[in-house]
Amino acid sequence: MFNDYLDFEYPIIELENKLNALQSSVESTSLCIKEETLALQKKIKSLYQSTFSNLDPWQVVQLARHPQRPHTLDLISLIFQDFELLSGDRFSAEDEALVGGLATFQGRPVMVVGQEKGRDVKDRVKRNFGMPQPQGFRKSKRLFEMAEKFSLPLITLIDSPGAYAGVSAELNNQSEAIASNILSLCNLKTPIITVVIGEAMSGGAMAVGVGDHCAMLEYSIYAVISPEGCASILWKDAQNAQIAADIMQVSARQLMSNKLIDAIIPEPLGGAHRDHAQTASFISAHLSKILPTLEKLDVETLKQRRYDKWMLHQLS
Repeated sequence: MFNDYLDFEYPIIELENKLNALQSSVESTSLCIKEETLALQKKIKSLYQSTFSNLDPWQVVQLARHPQRPHTLDLISLIFQDFELLSGDRFSAEDEALVGGLATFQGRPVMVVGQEKGRDVKDRVKRNFGMPQPQGFRKSKRLFEMAEKFSLPLITLIDSPGAYAGVSAELNNQSEAIASNILSLCNLKTPIITVVIGEAMSGGAMAVGVGDHCAMLEYSIYAVISPEGCASILWKDAQNAQIAADIMQVSARQLMSNKLIDAIIPEPLGGAHRDHAQTASFISAHLSKILPTLEKLDVETLKQRRYDKWMLHQLS
């Protein structure tokens, strides 16, 4: 289990602790204890439902960033089979913040690409906290083109606080790498499904996020800039991030209501961090429904639909 609780979860945690104490009681076999246990279980479930159905945008931001939320490599291991990691951009270097490779999905060969934040401190540093540099984007572009060459559907899992904004990235032409990826995805002659699994921020998301179908996990977020970055620009104070999150409409429900995404994938009760396997099964079920539909379309229809979709987003 984990110890990272969000502030709005504490009333639920208190009840769960009380339930655990009851269940471990020496007299737990008595009828009155059993009745109280059932009543507590019912109350906990009801509190979960009422709490998580009324989250504000900032609470969704907190869930999207939860340290125990499933990351790209977690979900790849649960959703896909025979994953073969591919490395290097064939130009300069390897970028551990962006991972990708060949896999099979329900017996169908696919290409999977996504950002990886890492788990412990050492891994997070190695992964640059999921912030790719130009070599990461160039590596992903290489994998996009490989998917097209071998007629493999492309599935991208997005979870990044943004592209790395350091000097090294600028010296290696970060903006060109992101723009080149977007252009490549627009013209790719194979189906593309993107799934936002955590936070999808700025160019770090868009460089792998152009596709034919965009779905978001229920408590994930998607925006052109982080709420802290927006607050720093508008009010010169990152402490106003909560206000910025509300104005920006970053949650999946808000984006769906604005017709900026195609679908919302449900999460387990209490969020994806509480059950990685069930989260993966929900994503897998969605992919199995959408992928056959896209594969039926001929290449020109696929590209035209993609173009129309993204041009409409740009104009709206």
